[in-house]
Amino acid sequence: MSKILMVTDAWHPQVNGVVTTLQITIEQLMRMGIEVDVLSPEGYRTLPLPTYPEIRLTVTSPAGVRRRIDKMAPDYVHIATEGPLGMMARKWCLINKQPYTTSYHTRFPEYIAARAPVPLSWSYSFVRRFHNAGAGCMVSNTTLERSLADHGFTNLYRWVRAVDHDKFRPDVPPALELPGPIFMYVGRVSVEKNIEAFLKLDLPGTKVVVGGGPALQDMQSRYPDVVFTGPKLGDELVAHYTSADVFVFPSLTDTWGLVLLEAMAAGVPVAAFPIMGPIDVVGDSECGVLDNDLRKAALAALDIPRDRCRAYAETFSWEASAEQFFQNVLAANQASRPANAA
Repeated sequence: MSKILMVTDAWHPQVNGVVTTLQITIEQLMRMGIEVDVLSPEGYRTLPLPTYPEIRLTVTSPAGVRRRIDKMAPDYVHIATEGPLGMMARKWCLINKQPYTTSYHTRFPEYIAARAPVPLSWSYSFVRRFHNAGAGCMVSNTTLERSLADHGFTNLYRWVRAVDHDKFRPDVPPALELPGPIFMYVGRVSVEKNIEAFLKLDLPGTKVVVGGGPALQDMQSRYPDVVFTGPKLGDELVAHYTSADVFVFPSLTDTWGLVLLEAMAAGVPVAAFPIMGPIDVVGDSECGVLDNDLRKAALAALDIPRDRCRAYAETFSWEASAEQFFQNVLAANQASRPANAA
């Protein structure tokens, strides 16, 4: 039986696409008969990330992490994040000449640039060095693959995400009774999500924001006409999706956007900018409208049939996604050369 060590600095109680992707992938891998160990912040002391307290940074010693990985004795190592645990696991791999794979979930340089005056070239230098020392870096779509290749990333593998069709479905009774049409955003309420591009739109009906984050109180005070529900999970989250007439996705920095598939699985059409993420998830499916004029896209999306969105979302399978992940791990390790970066 193969044993994979999954290393991630993003883990529960965080609620985001990275955590969801890793959790479901681990569950699917185990169903495939693959043993999975997880090295996460669980069991360690953590500190809040400055300006973003919902994200916790693990505080531990490299020696302690090395001993823990030695005890796990994995056949394969996958490092999902570029945080403290990811850096320590990367060092263990390089010292032990153990090939490792990575995945590029977050446009880290762009996120930093949205919060601090740090040149993109500096951040890209760091993440490029981190990922290129591995045997392979998994990316969710063609647009991201081309972008990273242009920034000097090598050994890129495609790993497409999916959605839980049984959980996110259109027959769940809606949770909200508000003046329609209802235009909804679901996700973190933070500056890098570009939420104000949605909140400033002149739209009929009601605008709804589902989620929490560091900018929530500020947004609530400045946009009193918008309904902010706070974070929602499980069936309650699905019931909020089904309350919407259009799902509006204003982000300019996401690499995929699991919420796009969740919305479509619930029968909700998408309005978004024609950029990385929406281009790759929605594409030419006719389940959403992509336009640089987000208001125009939101209004046009009202005419899209809900059953079309559901049928398209059903083509994305977590079983196929996990199988693709494992085949990438095998291929990258087989093709790997001794690491030459420290």
